[in-house]
Amino acid sequence: MPSASSMGPWATATLNATVVAWTNGSVSETPLFHLFARLDEELHTAFPSLWLALLVVHSTIFLAGLVLNGLALYVFCCRTRARTPSVIYTINLVVTDLLVGLSLPTRFAVFYAAPGCLHCAFPHVLGYFLNMHCSILFLTCICVDRYLAIVQPEGSRRWRQPACARAVCAFVWLAAGAVTLSVLGVTASGRPCCRVFALTVLEFLLPLLVISVFTGRIMCALSRPGLLRQGRQRRVRAMQLLLTVLVIFLVCFTPFHARQVAVALWPSVPPHTSLVAYHVAVTLSSLNSCLDPIVYCFVTSGFQATVQGLFRQRGGEPEPSNGDMISTHKSTKGSGPPHILNTGPHVLTQQLTNGPEP
Repeated sequence: MPSASSMGPWATATLNATVVAWTNGSVSETPLFHLFARLDEELHTAFPSLWLALLVVHSTIFLAGLVLNGLALYVFCCRTRARTPSVIYTINLVVTDLLVGLSLPTRFAVFYAAPGCLHCAFPHVLGYFLNMHCSILFLTCICVDRYLAIVQPEGSRRWRQPACARAVCAFVWLAAGAVTLSVLGVTASGRPCCRVFALTVLEFLLPLLVISVFTGRIMCALSRPGLLRQGRQRRVRAMQLLLTVLVIFLVCFTPFHARQVAVALWPSVPPHTSLVAYHVAVTLSSLNSCLDPIVYCFVTSGFQATVQGLFRQRGGEPEPSNGDMISTHKSTKGSGPPHILNTGPHVLTQQLTNGPEP
């Protein structure tokens, strides 16, 4: 661990001021945004090897997230006809993940091009916290919608409308933006422990509780006797979605919020420990943009088949001929719905197995 003399007086003073101001409400009137913006320079000064390692990790996250979420956005926007509430929530989640990924190169570009410029650091700091809050809320919305659609389809039909889903998405963006701006604009004085606890409860613990309860409810629904095979498969897929989101919550978002609460409760945490814990937690939360594509596989029954079909076409395999695909013009003589008749054989088989998307 580097000594204080090797770090330089400015870095040492800033590092101590960051921890002290954030934890015990010192006389400093520095906004929390300024403290977060300086943490990159502090890590580069104190732990250059760790900074380089995290730079490589963030670059990998950026490339993987850009490819996976770009492909998912294309599938949901251009290849998915039904605009169900789950699809609407998922599209917004994909957008947040893309913005998280795009904020990573901005963060490092600002650090190398304009070190110490707080105005230049504002976009990536605001974007990171805004999209982290939005990701948590949209994941919760997807889980609630899947639970209502699978376990309580009749009672929730009036609330599971595209218009309601769009209104909820607009509220999530506005609420997350207001919370992020208010938190980053708060000065470090005045013991911000209450704000840290309130934000942790509302933005992390409450969604985690909702997802955990709904996962348990679906498990109980699976244990009912006499459940038809089709209904059981749909409940299993919903449970897989909720379990995936639960794991993402625990892996990506728990370290960040645990670090914030720990630093607020114990002001005597060593500055270097708090600094390293912050950057590791931020890296794990950024990993969320690469793990969310696993959730997309459980949102709609045809997502995996659509992606596989795209890769088959890119790989040079011939596209299905007219004999392999039932035309929508002939669907008036058939008995199946147009959105099933107009799909390829792989999607048709999967939809017949899993049932129509609610």
